[in-house]
Amino acid sequence: MSVPEPSRNDQPIRDELAATDDTPHHDGSAASIRSADRDAPSGRTAAPPLDKSGKRVREMFRQIAPRYDAMNHLLSLNIDKWWRRKAVDRLTIQGDAPILDMCCGTGDLAIEIANRAGSDVRVIGSDFCHAMLEIARDKEASRVIDTSGGAGRPTIPFFEADSMQLPFTDDRFQCVTVAFGLRNIVDTDQGIREMVRVCRPGGQVMVLEFSQPTLPVLKQLYGFYFRAILPKVGQWLARNDKSAYEYLPASVGQFPCGEALASRLRDAGLDSVEFHPLTLGVATIYIGTKPAKPSAAPEKADADRETDQPLKMVAQ
Repeated sequence: MSVPEPSRNDQPIRDELAATDDTPHHDGSAASIRSADRDAPSGRTAAPPLDKSGKRVREMFRQIAPRYDAMNHLLSLNIDKWWRRKAVDRLTIQGDAPILDMCCGTGDLAIEIANRAGSDVRVIGSDFCHAMLEIARDKEASRVIDTSGGAGRPTIPFFEADSMQLPFTDDRFQCVTVAFGLRNIVDTDQGIREMVRVCRPGGQVMVLEFSQPTLPVLKQLYGFYFRAILPKVGQWLARNDKSAYEYLPASVGQFPCGEALASRLRDAGLDSVEFHPLTLGVATIYIGTKPAKPSAAPEKADADRETDQPLKMVAQ
């Protein structure tokens, strides 16, 4: 399926991204160890750190990309769709400033946001796995073809980008989101800092991520499902190296959740951080606000307006 041609406003982004496409993604073995040590849930002995090197994680997601959506919907009993809708409900979308969905994968959250945001708001998706982005682009192309007028909203551009070094200028997006992707970044704190950096003052940073249920019986059942059932079913359906579905429960088990992750968001500079468990704590929405800057003088405020200006990437 062909992908729609980029609009004129997209081209500066594509040109600058192409100019920096040879920049290697972070492998960061040392950063992975530091992040894993801090990510270990409080009161537990830290498990051996996961290999979250860019090369390994990218290849893992490349393998499962063709069946990634079907697997997610089946293994979550389609509840993942509801989780994304609830996450978008928490966003306050105002004006026409753009929105970034980081680690967008196959594009489901970006598409959900764009469908809600209206015709004046440009939504952008970024991910470091090319195979996942190809599926996201096909989904968006199908929407434009199948829906009269493309549902009246701009087409979502999807870009390959390193989430620890986002190629966007500071203070650019009114909302920056990530769903089920933050735990796959080598350095969790660096990923959060990048989200905050590109978010506009007064804008929102939102994370949707798996978490650990707190009810004892549910926690045991959940752990058994993730450790014993999900890897086998996932491997059988996706027919890939079983390491992908062994990685998932390990990455969830070692990732901070609840107040531990909320604290990390505050440390990165966010205010009014809240977290909202979903489905008895199987997933959680985290959301915070980037502090507003002091009011600028009228002439500066006018100069800083970005209405009708194309999005800009930063040189890497």
